[in-house]
Amino acid sequence: MIYAEVMKSIEQQIDNGELKPGKRLPSIRSLAKQFDCSVNTIIKAYSELEKKHKIYSVSKSGYYVVERVPSGHSGSADTGAIDFLSAGPDKNAMPYRDYQHCINQAIEVYKEEMFTYSEIQGLPSLREELTRHLRELQVFTVPDRICVVSGSQQAIHLLISLPFPNGKKNICVEQPTHVSMIESLKVQQATTYGIEITERGIDLERLEHLFKCNDIKCFYTVTRFHNPTGRSYSNKERRKIVELAQKYDVYIIEDDYLGDLDPDKNQDPMFAFDPSGRVIYIKSFSKVMLPGLRLGLAVIPDFLRDSFLSAKFATDLHTPVLMQGALDIYLKSGMFKAHIQRMRSIYSRKAALLQKAYQEKLPSSVAYSVSQSGFYSTIRLPGLVKAEMLIEDLKKENVYVDDARKMYLPEFTQDSVIRLSVSQVEEELIEIGVQTIARVIKEQLNKVPQVKFISTTSYFP
Repeated sequence: MIYAEVMKSIEQQIDNGELKPGKRLPSIRSLAKQFDCSVNTIIKAYSELEKKHKIYSVSKSGYYVVERVPSGHSGSADTGAIDFLSAGPDKNAMPYRDYQHCINQAIEVYKEEMFTYSEIQGLPSLREELTRHLRELQVFTVPDRICVVSGSQQAIHLLISLPFPNGKKNICVEQPTHVSMIESLKVQQATTYGIEITERGIDLERLEHLFKCNDIKCFYTVTRFHNPTGRSYSNKERRKIVELAQKYDVYIIEDDYLGDLDPDKNQDPMFAFDPSGRVIYIKSFSKVMLPGLRLGLAVIPDFLRDSFLSAKFATDLHTPVLMQGALDIYLKSGMFKAHIQRMRSIYSRKAALLQKAYQEKLPSSVAYSVSQSGFYSTIRLPGLVKAEMLIEDLKKENVYVDDARKMYLPEFTQDSVIRLSVSQVEEELIEIGVQTIARVIKEQLNKVPQVKFISTTSYFP
């Protein structure tokens, strides 16, 4: 087809730099003359290129080349890089086109709300829909308790600073935990106690001691697919932690940001064991959809609602209406359910490939964690091999991993743990990447004094 030839010609000129970002493309009539085709053929070619976000139109001016944003290192065969560092959703599986339709529809449906200040708590229609959505996660609540937030991190940050009815001041967190939580604690200068995650989970006796003796206001936990270890609690563990919180008057902030990816419907959130307000449930749509949406929710108990909304008002007035409206439509349409089914399949397959590669490629002296979600896992390096040293050598091999040091409180710091995520790595590159990591570890082991190692098959730092 001639329009396909036109598209290919323009794309090649964009890719090789002949057509620079912002440059005006030839007029429709001149291009029709050049290719000896109809005007409609060129219009179709330009329309398809616009859908691919290669060009854009300006009314009464013409078509222009879109500015290309460098992506850094990408875990794709095209670049040769293997990116275990980035932890966003699989870019090739994101619902860009579906969500674009939802945004366009939201502009029509919510156009009046967009020109006024919206409700701090979130669009009523979206909160109604989120109530139905949460039921599938075994979170039963009412719209009045749901607060739409600009990403779950906003809810976490606000809750750290708010006074709780127990009158206590200190925070307890898992160790390690994600970087944004560490930074929030640091910025707010919160007195924080850590509880270490091991291959056996957390030490419940140690957690009870912390709750009993350290004026703990709340315990922050990622109950499913923990970042960075990938670990999930069992229902038995969840229930026991809730019982300890009830016994010692501690609140739980349960971050279930990847709960949608859990294929096991028998797994219940901590909220299910105490929906009264002892457990504050939060979740995000960033990791399973589009991070740029910055949309999340918090199920806030009645006694915190007013203070939470006042604090939220002070930070952003309200969460962007257009994004809320688009999510409302996306959930109602059934698109989200179909998307999550695809995501579960993709990530569970990648997780299995990663675990197999660990088992077959890593030296026996290396310990690792595994995750069914495919998002996160950790490797503890053996002997005197340090994460910083390994990361630099891996960069030379075009393999990228994350240094876990920043995920620890100062007194828990580890310098021999790296985090991997396969969420954005193509399946055929997972084994190759792990094989490279294994080879570089062996090379570094040969450079340092040999010590006696204890062989393990899995590990949670």
